[in-house]
Amino acid sequence: MNIQSLEQKIKATGNPVEMLRNSPIGPYVFPIPSEFTNWRDEQEAWQHTAVLMDLSYHMTDIYFEGPDVYRLLSDIGVNSFRNFGPNRAKQFVACNHDGYVIGDAILFHHAENKVSIVGRPSAQNWVAFQAEAGDYDVEVTRDERSVSNDKPRFTYRYQIQGPKAEKVLEKVNRGRLPDVKFFHTGEFMIAGRTVCALNHGMSRTSGFELWGPYREGKEVKAALVQAGKEFGLRQVGSRAYSTVSIESGWIPSPTPAVYAGEKMKPYREWLSADGFEANASLGGSFYSDDIQDYYQTPWDLGYGRHVKFDHDFIGRESLEEMADNPHRSKVWLNWNKEDVLRIFSSVLEGGDRFKHLEMPGSQYATLPFDRVLHNDQLVGLSTYAVYTANVRSWFSLAMINEKEAVDGTEVTIVWGEEDGGTAKPTVERHVQTEIRARVSTQRLNPHYS
Repeated sequence: MNIQSLEQKIKATGNPVEMLRNSPIGPYVFPIPSEFTNWRDEQEAWQHTAVLMDLSYHMTDIYFEGPDVYRLLSDIGVNSFRNFGPNRAKQFVACNHDGYVIGDAILFHHAENKVSIVGRPSAQNWVAFQAEAGDYDVEVTRDERSVSNDKPRFTYRYQIQGPKAEKVLEKVNRGRLPDVKFFHTGEFMIAGRTVCALNHGMSRTSGFELWGPYREGKEVKAALVQAGKEFGLRQVGSRAYSTVSIESGWIPSPTPAVYAGEKMKPYREWLSADGFEANASLGGSFYSDDIQDYYQTPWDLGYGRHVKFDHDFIGRESLEEMADNPHRSKVWLNWNKEDVLRIFSSVLEGGDRFKHLEMPGSQYATLPFDRVLHNDQLVGLSTYAVYTANVRSWFSLAMINEKEAVDGTEVTIVWGEEDGGTAKPTVERHVQTEIRARVSTQRLNPHYS
């Protein structure tokens, strides 16, 4: 069988869960050096000095331009588009017909009738499909992430973050920065080049996301690195970068809600068998043979505030039915130190070993989901386990029932996969174990035991 689409690949496998659970693809790739100095100092710099993060390679950028672009966005996004215009951005969230999230990404409004959606590919692929399949006068231009693209990117994209980020930018700008409101965009100068800038904080510190023509990226970066020496700026490698979103409280990759249902079949037939959705991997202790059990709602991801019923959009009716129901809440889980040490010690002893905790981020699948128990009952899912030198602890983000989403609630995380582990090459043979953890809805304390 010549498998060309996601739909064909699912049919050949028999079940999308088995396809994704045994996918040979590991965690999401950030194609930059793993470390520029060391990941501990790189992590601490985003809280104490400043960091430069290179986002030029790992995200998919898709541009949409034409007289129907606003109608297209409004027909798909759960967000309100009132007062949305040039020089603004927003966290764009797209759902399927049943109200489950296909993806989220940053929506940039560049000029009248021209936008781009930037992030992991799921949301922008869905918008591109609707633009092509529907009655929209919109031109679609793709700039694929580097792992799927052997051509130079259209733009470089850097983030300057941290308490001294503004000082670095003022130095390269040779003066005070323009007043740019949060999630608005503006322009200033670096190395004689005009740079576009989004006021956008990561790791809950201030900073900007910068972009411009790719050919100008090296000289802009060199100017930033040189100016940053005075302020303790560090470049961030992929090891530290994989942990910043978890410390910030952002779940990087919901399960694209595209794998089931007749209404989504045309989209699965449009999606390539070589694409992100067809090759992402599911991992962790949570297992169900129903792929829809891996889906998330906007409330699961902390996006409930983005859902606005002031326009018609795909999934609105289902979300209206969900709105007043109990939801899972996004929280941090701070892992028990003794249980973490027990996992590490198992690799130094004979007999059974537990699933390895890779420092500083232990994501061994693209979409990691571990069971969270309270009084032996499943109350939610833990995702993206990391250690940071700022928190001095292992922790993860989780989506748990509202009743348990209270500061200090003690829960149990089941760590490791069933039956010794799936066929993913990133998974060694191991046994499952339990980790005690404590719920936090606020910034994590530096120590926990």
